[in-house]
Amino acid sequence: MLLNLLVKPGWVVLENVVQDRIGHELFGTFTAVLTLATIVAAVSDLGTTQLSTKRLAASASYFTDFFPTLLPLRAGLGISFLGLTVGLGWVLGYRDHWLLLLALTAAGLLFTQYTQFLRGVLQAHQRFNTDAVLSVLERVLLLGLVLGLLPIGLTLDRYVAMRVVAGLFTLLLLVGLIRRLYGPVGLRPRWQQARQLLLESLPLAFITLVYGLNERIDMLMLERLVSPREASYYAAAYRWVDAVMMYLWTVLPLFFARFARATGQPAQQQELLWFGQRVVTVPLLLVVAFGLFRGELLFFQFGHSTPAEIARMTQCLQILFLNVLVHAFFAIYSTLLTSTDHEKPVSWLVTASIALNVSLNFLLMPRFGALAGAANTTLCAVFVSVGYVWLVPRRTGVALPLQMLGRLALAFGLLCAGWYALRTYAGLPWWLETALAAGLLLALVFALGVVRVSELQLLLRKNKPAA
Repeated sequence: MLLNLLVKPGWVVLENVVQDRIGHELFGTFTAVLTLATIVAAVSDLGTTQLSTKRLAASASYFTDFFPTLLPLRAGLGISFLGLTVGLGWVLGYRDHWLLLLALTAAGLLFTQYTQFLRGVLQAHQRFNTDAVLSVLERVLLLGLVLGLLPIGLTLDRYVAMRVVAGLFTLLLLVGLIRRLYGPVGLRPRWQQARQLLLESLPLAFITLVYGLNERIDMLMLERLVSPREASYYAAAYRWVDAVMMYLWTVLPLFFARFARATGQPAQQQELLWFGQRVVTVPLLLVVAFGLFRGELLFFQFGHSTPAEIARMTQCLQILFLNVLVHAFFAIYSTLLTSTDHEKPVSWLVTASIALNVSLNFLLMPRFGALAGAANTTLCAVFVSVGYVWLVPRRTGVALPLQMLGRLALAFGLLCAGWYALRTYAGLPWWLETALAAGLLLALVFALGVVRVSELQLLLRKNKPAA
């Protein structure tokens, strides 16, 4: 996870450069094509990746018993995925060269997905360091390939080709590594085993589809309903949102395991929730405020864009960072629910959010474009979060930290007021302004009792080595 955190910012910056070099019009259509392939890829394995990882961790014999059936089953599902993706692309109006690029993009995602599936073997055998390297190898390789293309000329076709090459190379490397470590696996597909695997994995496929649609549908709808250019503005802003959200996806799994271990112990879960609320929320308050007041700085790579285009992307970013703020406050409640066997109501809640998002997109996107996509995403995050707040005390018996939520909200409001004053009256360089805002947030955290000095002293005593 740390490796991903290190690679992600570099990849965001480089992908912005790619968008700037290719142009908003072409990149917007590519974004829609990639989104379509990603949505279909998310469910193409019908949940078998998650299922195999879970089963391998529970029993080492699963590899020899089921993989002779699972490997050809996954290959068949992958081929079906390619056909389905191209078919959906044709139905949505993509033709000729764009249909070919869609097929190549889908092939690259297929290689990536198969790599993720096979990484479950390494995870199950506790080879976490090797798995960590493989988790970023494709992205690092693609970074190098794209950087190599910049001096000789970067085109969309070359960029798509490099994505396919990086995915295929990583997959072949992993296949060779698994054969070396565990020997070859004979392919002996059995219909009864395949049927059992599919029945067990379908609920996981539904959850994957729900979350995949919820995160990706806006860019595809923008390109189809409005224009590729509007889709590219949204994509440029969402790229930074995705990078910032990596903090949540790094921290929340730690609490997922702790919540699950405390199942049936509401008092312990409440203590974890009240502690986790601060850990998750406080750092993102500064990040969100930076996006609201200095968001234009995140698009420094767009040298070929007009001031109006930079302003449009910045507006999208500011609205989407409000979406990040909502997740900063309430995503941990989803973690508590899903870790304590309440996945079903969460899935239905997210499904309702998708329906709301799509309806709002049809209604507002033709008039407001990318700004409507960003606003609809934020409104749906609020809708889902209200559902989480309603579900937690009723399903888990855990009390909500209402006073802490109020203090955190007040801290954010005062931080924004202070930053506005700095922007309006101080005239400082952005880095000094940001440093002063960070110092203000730190002071507010202690002044409002979000974190107490006594808690830090206790923590320091616990971590102090014995004399």
